[in-house]
Amino acid sequence: MSDQPFPWRKTFVLGFGFFGISIVWPVFNSFIPPMLEKLGLTAGVIGFIMTWDNLINLFLQPYVGARSDRTISRFGRRKPWLAVGAPLAALFFILVPFVRDNFVLIAVAILLTNLSMALFRSPTVAYLGDLFRAEDRSKANGVINLMGGLGGAAALFGGGALYKIGVPLPFIVGAGVMLIAIVIVLIAVKEPEREVAVIVEDEPRPGVLDNFREVARNSDKSGLFLLGAIFAWFVGWNAMEAFFTLYGINVLGLDAGDGSKMLTAFAAMLILFAIPSGLIATKIGRKRTITIGLLGMVVGLLVGFFIRSQTALLIVLAVMGGFWALVNINSLPMVYDLGGEERIGAFTGLYYFASSAAAITGPIVSGTLIDLTGKNYAILWLFSAVFIALAAGLMQRVRHHETVSA
Repeated sequence: MSDQPFPWRKTFVLGFGFFGISIVWPVFNSFIPPMLEKLGLTAGVIGFIMTWDNLINLFLQPYVGARSDRTISRFGRRKPWLAVGAPLAALFFILVPFVRDNFVLIAVAILLTNLSMALFRSPTVAYLGDLFRAEDRSKANGVINLMGGLGGAAALFGGGALYKIGVPLPFIVGAGVMLIAIVIVLIAVKEPEREVAVIVEDEPRPGVLDNFREVARNSDKSGLFLLGAIFAWFVGWNAMEAFFTLYGINVLGLDAGDGSKMLTAFAAMLILFAIPSGLIATKIGRKRTITIGLLGMVVGLLVGFFIRSQTALLIVLAVMGGFWALVNINSLPMVYDLGGEERIGAFTGLYYFASSAAAITGPIVSGTLIDLTGKNYAILWLFSAVFIALAAGLMQRVRHHETVSA
């Protein structure tokens, strides 16, 4: 192992990209479902619309990730994707609240926002593999997710306050902050030089199914079990995230702004535990760290099902945020171990294939379940607990070889 010190400054600079991305999605997930409900849509239909980004990601992000591996420009491999995708995403995101009274127009604005975000998310995430050694990626991902968590918390708390002043404000401010953050990455991040031999246009360009088959053909099925676990835990959490604001409105009697603010407790602990989660995994291993996080999430979800006190629920969400950090920080570095250094973008796409498929499944199935149980939004807690428990079981089938510090 090299004695080269960990590049903290470079990591925090890269974290601005994740800060920008993380500003958008909490605003999207918190305020668009109430807009759609006011148009008279059922929970099942709302759940389907909230999966559009993941339907797009399922096909576009793996392609973009692999294509960015092979992009040749004087700015680097990843930066052209950021420079095109971010401004388009900001423009369409701002349009959403202004067309919220017309189903066709809001649907188009949502769709175009999702398409634009998909153009630069995988290339941004791929920097984790580009810029850091394998042994440093958990620590780096901790810092990066700290920045992402700050963005998420700012969006949830600030967005809730801005929403009460004027519905479009969270969208306008969120888009502006995202653009500033991406500009910082474009200016400050220095992409590593790549050998020309790595980028040969005549070589075959494997898609996500080819990458998946490669993992499936391996005699060690750990890769399949890991992707299955990722799918399961994101099914559980994306269901909660998509419908939590409506849970707050329909079960706790909150308005949309206060409902989004409650998730700030979760985001705050995710921030606090981001860097420690990477350090813990360095000490005891990623698999063990992720398993502890999943089991803690299951307990929190089961407790949350019975709670109706806002104060008690805030405490439960805060504890869950700490456990979720143990999972979220260390999963992508495990996936990177499946591929070579030249295919970081491709395997970033494989990770997002699993998580996007889950994010499609979670809101649709849980939304349908809510409708079938007579708008019982509390069922979300049990739904999420079942899938995250399944993920914990699948993780026990993963044989992950890694070096931990003494």
